Amino acid sequence: MTEKEIPVLYRQKEECCGCTACLAVCPKDAITMALDEEGFEYPIIDAGKCVRCGQCLEVCPLKHENR
Repeated sequence: MTEKEIPVLYRQKEECCGCTACLAVCPKDAITMALDEEGFEYPIIDAGKCVRCGQCLEVCPLKHENR
């Protein structure tokens, strides 16, 4: 059995709108928001807390805007 990988919320900044939905849904408080050099907040996943449930990906409006 292989361990699930940590979810990738975005690869480029344009793939994140900063809505904090992932932060709100995380059952283990494994996501924090960090400011970039322009003052925009992006989610950071703490690998030690993340249980790889995928709820953050499911709630992301940009990942599912074309449903």
